[in-house]
Amino acid sequence: MSTATVTPEEATAQTMTAGQLPRFTTWGVLLVSLAVAGGILAALGSLGPAGTIILGGLIFLIAMHVVSLVVEGNRRATDRTAFHLVTGAFLLALAPLVSLIISTIGKGLSRLDAQFFTYSMRNVVGEGGGAVHAIYGTLIVTGLATLISLPIGMFTAIFLVEYGNRGRLARSITFFVDVMTGIPSIVAGLFAYALVALIVGPGTKMGLAGAIALSVLMIPTVVRSTEEMLRLVPNDLRESSYALGVPKWKTITKIVLPTSIAGIITGAILAVARVIGETAPLLVTAGLTASLNTNPVEGPMTTLPVYVYYQYMTPGIPQDPFYARAWTGALTLVAIVMVLNLIGRLLAWKFAPKGNR
Repeated sequence: MSTATVTPEEATAQTMTAGQLPRFTTWGVLLVSLAVAGGILAALGSLGPAGTIILGGLIFLIAMHVVSLVVEGNRRATDRTAFHLVTGAFLLALAPLVSLIISTIGKGLSRLDAQFFTYSMRNVVGEGGGAVHAIYGTLIVTGLATLISLPIGMFTAIFLVEYGNRGRLARSITFFVDVMTGIPSIVAGLFAYALVALIVGPGTKMGLAGAIALSVLMIPTVVRSTEEMLRLVPNDLRESSYALGVPKWKTITKIVLPTSIAGIITGAILAVARVIGETAPLLVTAGLTASLNTNPVEGPMTTLPVYVYYQYMTPGIPQDPFYARAWTGALTLVAIVMVLNLIGRLLAWKFAPKGNR
């Protein structure tokens, strides 16, 4: 009678996998837990997907901990439970986002046609019409706000990191930047409205005023993100440049900024995404118009958030066309933010310093 020979590699593998649950155990216990939870809720007459998932998750945590405790021991069971809790928290945080995306796509596709992107709401009282005036307004107002915010935010961050030396002025600027980070958006809108009213006249609403309001909200984000990126640049690079006799301003422009440009661009895109969906400050400053207006210093200028707000909150009769335009406007806004993020990532990859240079 022959005896099977076990190679050293097989013996090592058997030793390492001894006392461990098979890989399919987690999924098996999860399916069984969901089935048990569904059966319990069905017996109680309250069967529903949300309740089944919640009760099934609790049953899964308890069952999986017990099974792992018996087979793998207390240390491994505790590790598995912590992993499952963290994973569950992640999925719980992800659920509203997934639900929002599904709802927006499902309800926004009904008016995603050529007319929506080529027509405004001028002389439209029911079905039809589009949001071309709001799309242009969003791009113009957000673009102007970016042109205002980026230079101010970047120069402020450069001063704080390179010239401030944590002095009294630098600490004061940091304090006010932190305060500006938390101000309500309507306060920024009132500030921009008051500023434009002092210069142009009371009651003036135009795209430039909306850009000023958004820039007040963008500047703190740009300052903070740029400051963090500049602080990540190693001091050895600066000192090497100074040792070669390079002036400080040229060191900043030729070494510090190129090294951190990827993070700066990412921070700028985050700042744009932070303000592109604001409604309250633009209601006060940019106003509302049903016609296409591409002049930011003359007349009201509608943006997509304001367009969506009015379509949903003040529908006419019948209401369905207004709701359809609102959901499609929201979907368009999400698509614009996605495109901006893709452009930002592309620019960050393009201008980031390469290792083989």
